[in-house]
Amino acid sequence: MTPDELSVARQRLEVFAAELFVPLARADQRAKGETYLRGLLMDGSRKSMQPMAARLGVDHQGLQQFVTSSTWDFEAVRTRLAARAVEVVEPAAWVADDTGFAKDGTGSPGVARQYSGTLGKVGNCQIGVSLHAVTDMASCPLGWRLFLPESWDEVKAGPAAVKAATAKRRKTLKNAARIPSTDGTDGGAVRAESEQPRVDVEAVAVAATEAARQRRRRCQIPEHESHRPKWMMVVEMLDALAAQGLRPPLLAADAGYGDTSQFRAALDERDILYSVQVKGDALAHHADAIPMPRTWSGQGRCGRPPTRTDPVYPDEAVSLAQHVTAAGRAAAVTVTWREGSKGALSSQFVFLRVRPAGHRIARDPDGTLPERWLIAEWPDDEPEPVTYWLSSQPDDTDPADLIRYAKIRWRIEHDYRELKTGLGLDHFEGRSWTGWHRHVTLVTAAHLFLTILRTDPKAAAPA
Repeated sequence: MTPDELSVARQRLEVFAAELFVPLARADQRAKGETYLRGLLMDGSRKSMQPMAARLGVDHQGLQQFVTSSTWDFEAVRTRLAARAVEVVEPAAWVADDTGFAKDGTGSPGVARQYSGTLGKVGNCQIGVSLHAVTDMASCPLGWRLFLPESWDEVKAGPAAVKAATAKRRKTLKNAARIPSTDGTDGGAVRAESEQPRVDVEAVAVAATEAARQRRRRCQIPEHESHRPKWMMVVEMLDALAAQGLRPPLLAADAGYGDTSQFRAALDERDILYSVQVKGDALAHHADAIPMPRTWSGQGRCGRPPTRTDPVYPDEAVSLAQHVTAAGRAAAVTVTWREGSKGALSSQFVFLRVRPAGHRIARDPDGTLPERWLIAEWPDDEPEPVTYWLSSQPDDTDPADLIRYAKIRWRIEHDYRELKTGLGLDHFEGRSWTGWHRHVTLVTAAHLFLTILRTDPKAAAPA
């Protein structure tokens, strides 16, 4: 926002901040919170402490102290943010996703060489996992978690380092074996074996564990925070929001989450409808497949019947891609799901009912797997399907609604772009766990304030 735009909205911002920062015990903390929001909202290429303070005309040390060492609970502020966001956005769905924060050094909490979809490659970065309330017209984050790689977990850092060192040695030996020696023998591989010492498991594990302990202490990471899968962090956020009476109408996510059957099972356990992207090699049975009692031919190796008596499907599950290919292009129908900036968005899709397979998926007492929608986008100009989804929406759901929810996570890219480019989500330069969480919470608050301005027809909101 320009200074003039911020001046026009100043009174509304003060009211918004006063409501948001009620959990902050001291008046000076609440005042600093409102000042920080103004700094995030004001135009400027960098939203780190010193540039913001310079634009605001305040001492940057005051802002730094508020974010890094002051005694206020960011979780209490997030609780109020989430409730207000759901009220303002009136979401059609919630979306789970994650985003990368590129870093140059190694001192920021959770930083490591890891894959980031934001970077499109493995890079030195942090990963923030987020949950958003969305419609086709508006959206806002509801919660954040900072992903901790195994190297930041005192229990898992040692085994992970041993595994990595062993894999590196194995790769070195394999590459050496491919290079012939000058005399035509395998002497190169022998020399490589002798020159590449075996991994000292104990020493590697101890060093990695101690390094993790030191990093955690410097960043003041709470003892209960450990490495866990990103999908589990999403479930934690869903449970925390449910405890305050907030539940998603439906949850959407990309294949990074949808491919995990444990994640889908966790949503089923909580009676949360979902529409998640998956890879085509995931396995499923036909919808009309029926599990049968196990039979014993009497020819077992030990002469005894099998110990498991639960029913099984007589035929092997096949990949989702095979299900769609068997249905053929003739099964595809054209669906228009929303208006885009250049007109109506439409494509061709195949809709099938299947029963996703997997030993982690809960079954009925008779062994039946749950029935789900398999959706495949197969454009006319493509030789094969390009995207797959699994959805637990009812079997009578209109195809246009199935596609609308499958595609609704497009809105998150708009969120991340504004949060980073406009509001400085990834500009935080501090190195504390609490500081990171406070910063992303305050950036979320600034984003919600802009959303309120845009959705209020009486507001002169910025573009």
